[in-house]
Amino acid sequence: MKYALELQDGSNQRWEIENYVTVGSDDSCPIRVQMPGVSGRHFRIEVKNEKLVVRDLMSTEGTFVNSAQILESILSDGDLISAGYADFVVHDLEKAKKQFPLSSKSEFWSQQLQTLGSVAETNHPVLLLGPSGTGKDVLAKNLHEASLRQKAPFLSVNCSALTETLIESELFGHVRGSFTGAIADRKGAFEAARGGTLFLDEIGDLSYGLQAKLLRAIENAEIRPVGSDRTIKTDVRIIAATHQNIIQKIEEGTFRSDLYYRLNVITVSVPRLKDRIEDFDELLFSFARQMKVRFSYNAIARLRKHDWPGNIRELKNLVARASALYPKAYITEEHIDILLNKRDRLSSVTTVTPGVSDGRYVIPQSVGTQSLSVIREIEKQMIMKRLAANHGNQKLTALDLGMPKSTLHDRIKSYGIDVKQFKT
Repeated sequence: MKYALELQDGSNQRWEIENYVTVGSDDSCPIRVQMPGVSGRHFRIEVKNEKLVVRDLMSTEGTFVNSAQILESILSDGDLISAGYADFVVHDLEKAKKQFPLSSKSEFWSQQLQTLGSVAETNHPVLLLGPSGTGKDVLAKNLHEASLRQKAPFLSVNCSALTETLIESELFGHVRGSFTGAIADRKGAFEAARGGTLFLDEIGDLSYGLQAKLLRAIENAEIRPVGSDRTIKTDVRIIAATHQNIIQKIEEGTFRSDLYYRLNVITVSVPRLKDRIEDFDELLFSFARQMKVRFSYNAIARLRKHDWPGNIRELKNLVARASALYPKAYITEEHIDILLNKRDRLSSVTTVTPGVSDGRYVIPQSVGTQSLSVIREIEKQMIMKRLAANHGNQKLTALDLGMPKSTLHDRIKSYGIDVKQFKT
């Protein structure tokens, strides 16, 4: 075990401690500090049974660890030792500072990410703010994996995906018979994630009444399952995320200010893709490798100029679309308009040009019925895939696909998709 003691006076003086060392103002002390209140032999630090121990040496003004006066105390990394006007910080040299696994070529985003290595090691709540599709869920997962809770579960709950009754059961669990369909006792996310991290996505959509219950659960570290009269102690680290303007929702009276301030210990504002365009190529190549898609230089240049309102999710979906529409093909600039505006291209063709009628669309004769059939089937399969992933939630599915919810509703009706089969 290797430790160091650093004097907090701006001088950057640091002494390594191998076995033991005495601190004081006397010339005989290996660490000599001549500051008001420091006795000749003030305190001693030694490594004892693989632990660092500090002992007061009958000093005049006493020795303090983290503002509490001590005679003897076991020290930890980051502890503050005070002797008169002298302050020291303890460093565990073998406890290497973890590098956060995510990085960015964008200077301002890189600076934020660099601070998250130390943030991850705390138990403080983290609030992730930013538009949909910016990767807040990926950031939450990496915060968990860089934390001391990494070996325990990481659970994610989407607060907008379920009804109020179901989301309460999802968070806190329920007992048998507490509501229709509750045929057995069920653990909630707070219990299932014990010792780990609970990620509350889209917390801005949580109902006002449930916000109060969540606040009590976080503050008291205990929950009460639906239909139960007993409370259960919890042990989870909370990471919450939303794309909404929480301050505006507080002003509107739809979000509790006390819950916001409870969650707002550490806030990370995740930038839009176009605000960190320096990372575009790396993100694109990462998705392209996963889905075995090749893009030409000119195609990439065209994509880089796109606004990306759906952010990283939109980029990932575009690569998936390229993989589905043009398997094993080399994606060139000529493919980009179709990949970016596939839905808009179909829906915008509402001219009186004679052609094939497709419900509310008029497809020009240049788009043959066979090609249209293939495109419709691909789109249908994509909608069904996202509905399954979102358990039938149409709002989330529309966000995933980058289309208005009303448009998705029309597609579902047009394709005869039974949404109920995806709800679990």
